[in-house]
Amino acid sequence: QVQLVESGGGLVQPGGSLRLSCVARGSIYSIWTMGWYRQAPGKQRELVASMPSVGTTEYADSVKGRFTISRDNAKNTVYLQMNTLKPEDTAVYYCNAKFSGVTYWGQGTQVTVSS
Repeated sequence: QVQLVESGGGLVQPGGSLRLSCVARGSIYSIWTMGWYRQAPGKQRELVASMPSVGTTEYADSVKGRFTISRDNAKNTVYLQMNTLKPEDTAVYYCNAKFSGVTYWGQGTQVTVSS
């Protein structure tokens, strides 16, 4: 059984920063692909950033240059550093872990960018 627990969301002004964290509890290994997705009201869930164990990190065009995904395999934790936040970044952010056809999701953390 795997559980993903996100934290770090909240309310921030435009131009501000937040760092999201996701701790994986259970049998998550460094070979898993870890990622962040988001879903805004009335919109489909979309990929924000994805980091495989080997290979190229992927970012949505809308966050390139502003967001950075990183992982600490020793702590089973993946992070999303979000800088220069915009109102359109407002969404529920979900942590994702996948390997060999198996996918796990966190419960989500709300990020609201507003003045």
